[in-house]
This record gives sequence, structure tokens and C-alpha cells, in this order.
Amino acid sequence: MIKTVIFDMDGVIVDTEPVHRYAYYKQFSELDIEVSEEMYTSFTGFSTRNTFQTLKGHFPTITLEVEDLIQRKRTIFNDAFDTKEDLYLLEGVEDLIKDLYASGIQLILASSASKVTIERVFSRFNLHQYFTDLVSGEDFPQSKPNPAIFLHAASLSKAPKENCIVIEDSTNGVLAAKGADIFCVGYNSPHSKMQDLSASDLIINDFKELNAEKISQLGA
Repeated sequence: MIKTVIFDMDGVIVDTEPVHRYAYYKQFSELDIEVSEEMYTSFTGFSTRNTFQTLKGHFPTITLEVEDLIQRKRTIFNDAFDTKEDLYLLEGVEDLIKDLYASGIQLILASSASKVTIERVFSRFNLHQYFTDLVSGEDFPQSKPNPAIFLHAASLSKAPKENCIVIEDSTNGVLAAKGADIFCVGYNSPHSKMQDLSASDLIINDFKELNAEKISQLGA
């Protein structure tokens, strides 16, 4: 029986991708580099650090240190996030979160986003009350598909790993969950383009397909 649900954030709980995209491409312009759509899509699920480490490998003209690149991107993102009014939780996810919480199922966040971004999202939508732990990808040397973030999240569960599930919307996130040997629900998010969820144990198109009762029986 499932006792703990580990949520990704971007594309699962909230769609901050347009804000990230704006921040990254403004910075790409400042750096005078051209990043293709295919390359940008491949970064889905990456932490900002891993994204810039990869970009520095591709573009020798980027001479700034990774830390400086991260800080600049964070500044652009935070300014845009704070002024963006049309930012909402994804349809159906708040009802699911409340249902799981009311049913006594533990909720943990495991997101590639920075702690600052997670805090901004959780404060804006008053989500702290539902989650026991918030895990940020910035604390891990390697991003998803490396399973480290999910292995750590599962270690925070009050139940064994086999009583946990992950809800993910990206190729890298699904691969990370399966690499951690955790049952994975792939959410076919309308906001996450060109993602391969085929390695998931279950794929959903709408959060209405899930509730606490159904989730508790997954992986049985």
C-alpha cells in the first residue's frame, strides 16, 4: 500500500516553465549564444547548475563561472516570477494534494528547482502545510535522470521505498524515478513538450484520474 507520494514541481504542481524559458533565453541573448529548441528541451529536469555546466561544454565563448551564471539567471527569473500574475497551480493538482493529505498519505517534494524558487512557489500557493519535506536538486551534484534526488526523498519517507510513488512529467524525471526503483506515475502535462514517459508504470493525462484511494493501491 502506498504511504508516500513524491511530487516533482515544474509541470506537475505549477507551470513555471514559461518564466524559466524567458529567463534562460534572455540570458542566452546576453551571452550571445544560440540554443536550439532541441537542446533546450533536453535540459528538462536539469538543475540550473547542470544546465550551465552543459552549456559551458557546448559553448567555449562562455567564460563566466557557473556560479555567476546561476546568480544572473536567478535574478532574471525572480524578477519575472514576482511580476507574473497569470501563474496558477495545474488543473486538478490542488484537489489531489488536499485529498492525499486528508487521507494521511505523506507528501514530499523532489524538484530540480532551486530552494529559492521552491520557496517562492510554495509561499505563493500556501502549500507548505501539506508537505513534510522539500528536496531541491541544487543539493545534488548530478540532476535527473540521476536517481539521487529520489533516493534521498524516499529516505525521508515514513514508509519503506516500496511504499512510495513518484509523480513526474519529464523524460529525465521518469528515468530518475525508475533508476531509484520507485513506482512512477507519468503525468502527460500539457506544459511539458517532447517528453517520453514510456518508462512510467502508469501514465495519466489528467489529475482527475487519481485520488487517495486509487493511489494507495498502486504498486500492490
